Amino acid sequence: MSDSVLKRYTNPRAAFVQRGEQPDEEEGLTDDLGCYGWLRGMRERSPMLEFRRKDGRSLAYDYALLRKVEFDPSEGITLHFDGEIARIEGRNLGDELTPGIQLLRGILNHRVPWVRELGEADLLAAAEDTLVIERFDFIEAR
Repeated sequence: MSDSVLKRYTNPRAAFVQRGEQPDEEEGLTDDLGCYGWLRGMRERSPMLEFRRKDGRSLAYDYALLRKVEFDPSEGITLHFDGEIARIEGRNLGDELTPGIQLLRGILNHRVPWVRELGEADLLAAAEDTLVIERFDFIEAR
């Protein structure tokens, strides 16, 4: 079997190339874990953290500007970026709900490309032991 045939059938982007399309950079690299995304590759790192609001708006910060991360189970995760503070509020934010995958550790290691607020219907339907992001707060640093 030639190298080109092997590459054509083992390359996940081959289907796009055959159809003349450009593959989405994030497609296949990120797992959707409900309230946040997780980069699959052990060495993958996200350049930015996107906050997806329940009303469809989004805001992203450069991970390079992240100076400090605080976690308090009663208040949530507080991220100190240059000039601004972002707070993630919800429940089970510090829990490892999937073996080896935890939101807080993912943020610390730049493995989380996005986080998402849940709408009212999703909040009511979510089980008690599920990680839920209820809201984001953005505050200018003093």
